[in-house]
Amino acid sequence: MNAEIITIGDEILIGQIVDTNSQWIAKELNKIGISVYQITSIQDDTKHITKAIAEAQENAEIVIITGGLGPTKDDITKHTITTYFQDSLVLNEEVETHIKNLFAKINYPFTEVNRQQALVPTKSEVLFNELGTAPGMWLENEKGIVVSMPGVPNEMKGIVSKELLPKLQYKFDLPFIYHKTILTYGMGESMVADRLETWEDALPKHIKLAYLPQYGKLMLRLTAKGDNEQFLIDSVAEEVEKMQQIIGDIIVGYDENETMEALVGKLLTENKATLAIAESCTGGKIAETITSVPGSSAYFIGGIVPYNVKIKIQELEVLQETVDKYTVVSEEVAKEMALGIQKKFGTDYAIATTGNAGPTKDLTDETVGTVYISIASPAGICVEKFNFGQPREKVIHRTTLKSLELLQKEIRKNILNSL
Repeated sequence: MNAEIITIGDEILIGQIVDTNSQWIAKELNKIGISVYQITSIQDDTKHITKAIAEAQENAEIVIITGGLGPTKDDITKHTITTYFQDSLVLNEEVETHIKNLFAKINYPFTEVNRQQALVPTKSEVLFNELGTAPGMWLENEKGIVVSMPGVPNEMKGIVSKELLPKLQYKFDLPFIYHKTILTYGMGESMVADRLETWEDALPKHIKLAYLPQYGKLMLRLTAKGDNEQFLIDSVAEEVEKMQQIIGDIIVGYDENETMEALVGKLLTENKATLAIAESCTGGKIAETITSVPGSSAYFIGGIVPYNVKIKIQELEVLQETVDKYTVVSEEVAKEMALGIQKKFGTDYAIATTGNAGPTKDLTDETVGTVYISIASPAGICVEKFNFGQPREKVIHRTTLKSLELLQKEIRKNILNSL
């Protein structure tokens, strides 16, 4: 079964807000076995809305609309849908009472404009919105189902979770869709595809593989669809085990929501180890990423952004003669920075970065995009050189991801060596 999602609002089309509703709805529909055929964003315009609904009903059995249900005159979605279904509006007393109660709780006056929100098409089934004033509406015709909901994210999510999804599951005999995501680091999409080619060609017909590349990492998603949930889970598990034998050296996790910073945090926590960071070219981005993980204070001691060479020398004991001989963007300075921050903060592990993020080369001969990343650990010090190209934002982002990748490798290596 297919669904199409339509988001309505000029604010989306002019870039004032980002459409996160469609992404969330698509995920929730997929969980219950409904595939999204298409996602469309349109203007709050009568002709445009009518055309979009008509075209969507040609593509999918279920059309889900968000936005355009406010109390003001520029919100015309409800009236347009009513006309599309050749219907008329009627006051829903239950919705009206709900709105009055909401306003009474916050001592807000109830006006005629607010009463308009309780008007719904006579042919519709109301999907209750306990968090707001605009109800969701379910309508049907010979082509399928059209559902309209407010665009406010928390209101929309409440309606979908408590009203829409249970109703769809009750009405239809839906298939199972099972996903398994494998998180890899350190190898590009084409190289991974080359290693997996023979295995991928032999995948069962009910399992499909998708490559989802991002800066510095690659997610591999296996999707199985069918009527027997346990069979899907078991067959995907068999294929993951085969994949593990082929690319186990670059697999770091099995959850699409699992991040490298979370993996690093888990490894540090489990081994009761601590971390400090000295980052020059990344300007604090690694520390920001590390501390985005709840509970990171248990292992992250702190960091320094020694952007100026004087601070590298003063705070991290980088030698002036090292800078003079090799420049600040060098393997030697990266090592001294890592050892310096490790010593200063008394941690088990340390990360140091130095490089040319661009757009100029500053006081070094290294090309723009060149970065040295050093990891200090209980077992010693290591450093690697990279060229992350341009622009500046890309260099900073890739350096951050690569630093965390190298750190987790060092932690895992030390764990194995201690066994």
